[in-house]
Amino acid sequence: MSAAAPIGVPGHVPLVHLLRDGLVEGVHHGSVVVVGPAGSVLFQAGDADTAFYPRSTAKPMQAVAMVRLGLSLPPDLLALTAASHSGERVHLEGTRRILDAGGFGESDLANPADLPYDPVERASWVADGRSARKLAHNCSGKHAAMLDTARRNGWSTADYLDPAHPLQREVAATVEELTGEAVAHVATDGCGAPLFSVSLRGLATAAGRIAAAPAGSPAHRVAEAIRAHPEMVAGSRRDVTALMREVPGLIAKDGFEAVQVAALPDGTAVAVKIADGSDRARPPVTAAALALAGVDAGALAGFAGPGGPDGLEVVGALAGALRAAA
Repeated sequence: MSAAAPIGVPGHVPLVHLLRDGLVEGVHHGSVVVVGPAGSVLFQAGDADTAFYPRSTAKPMQAVAMVRLGLSLPPDLLALTAASHSGERVHLEGTRRILDAGGFGESDLANPADLPYDPVERASWVADGRSARKLAHNCSGKHAAMLDTARRNGWSTADYLDPAHPLQREVAATVEELTGEAVAHVATDGCGAPLFSVSLRGLATAAGRIAAAPAGSPAHRVAEAIRAHPEMVAGSRRDVTALMREVPGLIAKDGFEAVQVAALPDGTAVAVKIADGSDRARPPVTAAALALAGVDAGALAGFAGPGGPDGLEVVGALAGALRAAA
């Protein structure tokens, strides 16, 4: 394991232009890295080595840690463990199934109450006069699984989010193993769980290792669950779900503040961070990075952004990758 990534201001670069009638109206800066199956860097733009927060793209790593600790769930619920779900009925029912199996109730969840993440679901809740619930929070599946993992190991459950809890120490160790680097900084994510800071290169390396894990291993179980149930990882109207359906064998995960990972079965992986946190720039940059990783352009067409004088346009070598793939 290498040393922790340095802490500082990331050296982001322009990745996406917002065009209006051919004039550049806005610029999205960020960083992107593509790593090969052995972890070597195939492409890099911006800063892939300064510590940053992976946000919810860390969830597949958290799921691997829990499976190593004895978490045993059917594939759809294991995918939900690695999810930032949309709050659709299937997600709420799935989270309830995890809680019920462990003898827990919604009140045992330590994540905040929220409305569903998906705008359609959220609007329906508001129209029905329904209030925020812990079950509806996009991280509730992960939290239900954390409760069950703690129970299976005979650990306390009321403090399962404490960074000193045995569960969170094992999660941190798994993050360090998969990324190949020491955790640079520990913070608290929006859901209340410990958030372990690593580099963008480390995040891509971890995603590749999960995607290419040997059959029967905990990481392979997580990857196969994600591949089989992409709708559980995000939702029926989410770009991440659509991307996994378009690219065979791909595992992908988005996170708040415009972070994205995606990895192919051979371990080739990409990681993206948009500096201003804008999700509109994330899909086209991810598509361009996947084109550099060798993904067929036809599968990426719906994610590359509108062409012509209006809309989003990736720039530099990323734009060249999309043109070459096309």
